[in-house]
Amino acid sequence: MPEVIETVVYRLEELDEAARERARAWFRRTGFDYDWHEAVYDDFARVCTILGVELRTVSVRLFGGGTRAKPCIFFSGFWSQGDGACFEGRYAYAPGGAAAIRAHAPRDTDLHAIADALGAIQRRNFYQLRADIRHRGRYYHEHSMAIAVERDSPTGQDMTSGAEEAVAEALRDLARWLYRRLEAEYEHLTSDAEVDAAILANGYSFTDEGRRFG
Repeated sequence: MPEVIETVVYRLEELDEAARERARAWFRRTGFDYDWHEAVYDDFARVCTILGVELRTVSVRLFGGGTRAKPCIFFSGFWSQGDGACFEGRYAYAPGGAAAIRAHAPRDTDLHAIADALGAIQRRNFYQLRADIRHRGRYYHEHSMAIAVERDSPTGQDMTSGAEEAVAEALRDLARWLYRRLEAEYEHLTSDAEVDAAILANGYSFTDEGRRFG
């Protein structure tokens, strides 16, 4: 015979602190099944364009039909020693990159240093250095990028000493910068204040122990 069972449910602000923590943990496990990193990716793509990196893209299908170009940016994080970020593309000198990156991110000294390093090594090679950047292996971090550097000299002139290493290290620094941005965004979105706001905005209810109801 059917029974009617009543359950008292609560909003987040009505729970005690232990129950709130359980509710927040539930949201952190289930509330990030979307591309929360897209804003970081978009800014990274802009930074790459300024510095002379053309990101490789792949076509992905959209739910409504058609396709879109998805940049080859990868990351894993944020709690294991091997976590990091990487990308695929091609690099060539971008005139005015150092000034443009300062205009784009005036207080980001890490980006300034990357632009300056690339500019300095390009200057010594008459701005003829190019690089191909590919992801290799199962992991995602700066050292999973295979970076092949060449000098596009019309006279066949070799690169200056250490040029290949300097370009590769600057591009790996760019991947490290991306990872820090992703980590900061994730920490912001999973902070108590942001999680609480999202739970309240969605009207979720919980048992007195902080377990999601419904």
